[in-house]
Amino acid sequence: MSAKKKADLNIDEDDFIFLPLGGSDEIGMNLNLYHYGGKWLMVDLGISFGDDTMPGIDIILPDPEFIEQRRHDLVGLVVTHGHEDHIGAIPYLWPKLRCPIYATPFTATLVRRKLADEGILEQVELIEIDLSANFVIGPFEIELITLTHSIPEPNALVIRCGGGTVMHSGDWKFDPEPVIGEVSDIKALRALGDEGVLAMIGDSTNVLDPGRSGSEASLTDSLAVLFRKYDKHRIAITCFASNVGRLATISAAAKAAGRNVALVGRSLWKMYEAALQNGYLRDIPEFVSEKDAGFIPRDKLVLICTGSQGEPRAALARIADNAHQEIVLERGDVVIFSSREIPGNEAAIGRIQSKLVSRGIEVVTEREHHVHVSGHPAREELVEMYQYIRPKIAVPVHGTPRHLEAHARLARQCQVPEAVVPGNGSMIRLKEGAAEIVGWVPTGAFTMDGGRLRPLESSVFGDRKKMLFNGAVSVTVLLEGKGHLHGDPVVTFNGIADEGEIAALSETAKDLIWEAVEALGKKARGNDDEVGEAVRRAVRRVVKAEYGKRPVTTVHVLRV
Repeated sequence: MSAKKKADLNIDEDDFIFLPLGGSDEIGMNLNLYHYGGKWLMVDLGISFGDDTMPGIDIILPDPEFIEQRRHDLVGLVVTHGHEDHIGAIPYLWPKLRCPIYATPFTATLVRRKLADEGILEQVELIEIDLSANFVIGPFEIELITLTHSIPEPNALVIRCGGGTVMHSGDWKFDPEPVIGEVSDIKALRALGDEGVLAMIGDSTNVLDPGRSGSEASLTDSLAVLFRKYDKHRIAITCFASNVGRLATISAAAKAAGRNVALVGRSLWKMYEAALQNGYLRDIPEFVSEKDAGFIPRDKLVLICTGSQGEPRAALARIADNAHQEIVLERGDVVIFSSREIPGNEAAIGRIQSKLVSRGIEVVTEREHHVHVSGHPAREELVEMYQYIRPKIAVPVHGTPRHLEAHARLARQCQVPEAVVPGNGSMIRLKEGAAEIVGWVPTGAFTMDGGRLRPLESSVFGDRKKMLFNGAVSVTVLLEGKGHLHGDPVVTFNGIADEGEIAALSETAKDLIWEAVEALGKKARGNDDEVGEAVRRAVRRVVKAEYGKRPVTTVHVLRV
């Protein structure tokens, strides 16, 4: 007898389904769902960041509407680790979901702080789970397997249910010498492979990179050499605030070069405090505050700064503008970019680097010196993982379509019988010999705008872009009783003409507005909408003729 059909989806209640709502058409914004027994399990709930094409947008969140409509069947959210692209959306989207959250202690600390900042901590059931723990959520049995990454406590999830066993890798690498936490649990991975795995849902970030990602420990000596090279100058180094291992590496390299280390940027201090709270970074010298950094000779200090991706409000951007309250770099000093450029951020990073170089400050990146190793697996590590797990089905995630296709090809080369490339919204049936996309659900994205959760396709952002590229005009017209103009319109131009050009442009616009209004019939002059549209067309006509722009135009019609 066949299982009961889900009323609104083309799946059976006992179908084992993987459904990404984010993270499978891009790197970031991870939101993954698993279905079995009529219940849903969520894995990660993260954000991505806006870029130069999205003015005024800092963060982007996945649209959870699909699971929000089924939240009574959502048994929980399990978080693989504490990076923003895996936990950053929790404080904004949890009120739509209201499910228990499961995380290991360090990640739970980060989530707890975010929930407290949003004032909803007391509402949330946040359950701390031990490393390598086994626990049950609804019809799903979960096992954590310790891996290595660039933040403490990264975990692969083993998800077992009546439909089979899935290994969800999260973000990972094989680092034989991680400076924070344990090495990857190879014994557990081998045992899982021996047990038999239906599907592996895996990280694709570095699938295009040959070889291995390299060990964090390999950076210590390399950075120390670099620090000694600039022995008479101030050194600033920027990395992701969440890269706790890198904080330890820089600290060790600075100590070897006879320097103290200061943290510059609020998010770095938050991450440091969370690490200390969970027993990490306690064996390195205390960091110096940015206020106290000025008391230390410039050749005895390394500054770790936020802003490695060119974020305009981060510490490094303000330092590059010589606008930071506490930190000043001078000609001959050096800034080291100890991170990779996230696709889409190249222009913003380039602007910061150009500002620094124009002031005589040297810039060092991974192109000039060994200053960074990735936290994601390169191809040799992916092959090694497939050798351990030996899944029947590979589903690559955490990548752009190019990454996902390349990962699927690699999986097939590793003798994985089936590989299914997902997209956001694709429902993939996880069944040996019949893995396939069985349907699609709507997806989308939100952003936080002025404290409001707003769809990314909102007309607000379209208008904002228009104003950015075409400027804006505001017009007020005052009509007398019969609908004739009572006096000259008031016209204000923003972002269209220089100050010296405004008067002439304004006079031309006023003349056209007079002509447009007086050309209307009596009935039309009595209708505010028709008057407003005539004025709007007149203004846009003159701006288009003079400057080739199509400004956002607002018309206020008043009557006496």
